[in-house]
Amino acid sequence: MVIMTTTSSATFLPVLERIAEEISHTPGHGRPADYIPALASRDPRSFGMAVAEPDGTVYGVGDWREPFSAQSITKVFTLALDLAREGDELWEHVGREPSGNPFNSLVQLEYENGIPRNPFINAGALVVTDRLQTRTGDAAGELLDFLRAESGNPDLDFDTEVAASETAHGDRNAALAHFMASYGNIDNDIPVLLDQYFRQCSIAASCADLALATGFLARHGVRADGSRLLSRSQAKQVNAIMLTCGTYDAAGNFAYRVGLPGKSGVGGGIIAVVPGRCTLCVWSPGLDERGNSVAGVAALDRFTTLTGLSIF
Repeated sequence: MVIMTTTSSATFLPVLERIAEEISHTPGHGRPADYIPALASRDPRSFGMAVAEPDGTVYGVGDWREPFSAQSITKVFTLALDLAREGDELWEHVGREPSGNPFNSLVQLEYENGIPRNPFINAGALVVTDRLQTRTGDAAGELLDFLRAESGNPDLDFDTEVAASETAHGDRNAALAHFMASYGNIDNDIPVLLDQYFRQCSIAASCADLALATGFLARHGVRADGSRLLSRSQAKQVNAIMLTCGTYDAAGNFAYRVGLPGKSGVGGGIIAVVPGRCTLCVWSPGLDERGNSVAGVAALDRFTTLTGLSIF
């Protein structure tokens, strides 16, 4: 039986329970990210999912309270924090178009003069982190403070093991940063930028934490305390870029299957937004060849199918 959208959010928990049951019987959960050794040992069959309403009510199933490495999910929050500070000037330094290439590709930077295609590929995220670093003096710390406040969890922190693992295997990101610096598109010293970026990606958070922290995008730019981070138009812009660029070079398929703005990370998490209604986070560390959680995409697909909630 399909559970249709109603004005009562009490339908969320039964939907999540049904999805978790279906996922538990699904063969083939992908493989954890093995190019970051600290992530390679996670069980690909782990699964958690949470839904947060705009008022902060949160529902969850499975491993929804277990912290995991947020990785590229954090790019949404650094984008919002920098966009709130500098506005449209940001778009002179990073584009808003899908890349069509792997998230750590160097290819496009050369023929696009050091301007990354969007804020969610690694090159674009490095630019955003660099600009936030210039404006705050501690981009990773600013991000952590924001996530703690929005999630209501003061215990959120960096995972030093993951950060060290990324630093030890960060040659490609270093190459991206140096290449963009050669075009004048990086302000800070590269070692400082890389340290900020790797710490940013290492933040450990649960599905509940990240669903709650994403709530400002469902509230059209308003933070949990009622203050405004982004204008309504800026929140729309972030959601739009999530839809078109948030799942690496599989964004078209994600939009086709799920129909929501989303952002994935190679730690196995995916956040998604139903503007005005709720935010979601799903986690399962088994990835497909594009770097997206296999069970996570399937779970969000089932959520929009069962509830009828999508932006289309």
